[in-house]
Amino acid sequence: MTLDRLAPAIFVLLWSTGWVVAKYAGLFADPLTFLVLRYAIAVTLFLIFCLATGAQWPRTRGEAGHAVISGMFLHGLYLASVWWAIGQGVPAALSGIIAGLQPLMTAAVAPALIGERLSGQQRLGLSIGFLGIAIAVLPKILAIDTGATPILPVIVNVLGMAAATYGTIHQKRFLQAVDIRSIATLQYVGALIVTIPLALMLEDLHVTWSFELFAALAWSVLALSMGAIALLLYLIRRGQVSRAASLIYLVPPLAAVQAMILFGETLTTPMIIGTVVAVTGVYLTNRTPGPIAP
Repeated sequence: MTLDRLAPAIFVLLWSTGWVVAKYAGLFADPLTFLVLRYAIAVTLFLIFCLATGAQWPRTRGEAGHAVISGMFLHGLYLASVWWAIGQGVPAALSGIIAGLQPLMTAAVAPALIGERLSGQQRLGLSIGFLGIAIAVLPKILAIDTGATPILPVIVNVLGMAAATYGTIHQKRFLQAVDIRSIATLQYVGALIVTIPLALMLEDLHVTWSFELFAALAWSVLALSMGAIALLLYLIRRGQVSRAASLIYLVPPLAAVQAMILFGETLTTPMIIGTVVAVTGVYLTNRTPGPIAP
């Protein structure tokens, strides 16, 4: 099987673990402080990788700047929002489900920003996928109250999805011809530019140095910051950004199952039904499209 066929499945499997890692890492470090450590290690390892493999760096300051900006949104604001929200009590399963907003956001703005036109089949697939996410998330949203899941962190979580959407489109619009390896390195520089000030303002920079912390860091850096993000950048470059974003629909159910197994979070009937509907939407979105709708 080619990388084109394997990459989507591997990306979804890796990316879905991010919500569980966020909750687990919060036991040993403040969330934003943990992200600073994660990004610093990722920058170092990616830089070594670039030097060892002869990666091509951006030819102009403009290209380098676009890579940093995309990283500020795609990693910095996005993950800072998600990890802070989980640290404030948003369940990992609910946070993962909120991620299902991203494909619809992407499809809504991609035509205006990058001229991407969707077929009728793709529009139907995105709509069905969003319906599946709505079925899964609505009961949890209705159950939100100040004593269980506070509304502000949920709003921040949603804003994080908007940041990820813009970062993805910025990447597609301005960085199609730049080496993926150097892009990833500069993106984590952008993530640090955002996350360090937030950590200093909002946290005590608490870290409990332990084997568990290093294990969480190792997985976060190697599997997520390097493996999953490299696959995401590859998918964005190889296909339509809306089709790549539609894979996010598959992340919530996987994250919910992992949260149930590891943390005892409830896997409800609506979440199961919503998952089946969302998978159908992803299938339609990623099939070879028919004629492009006018």
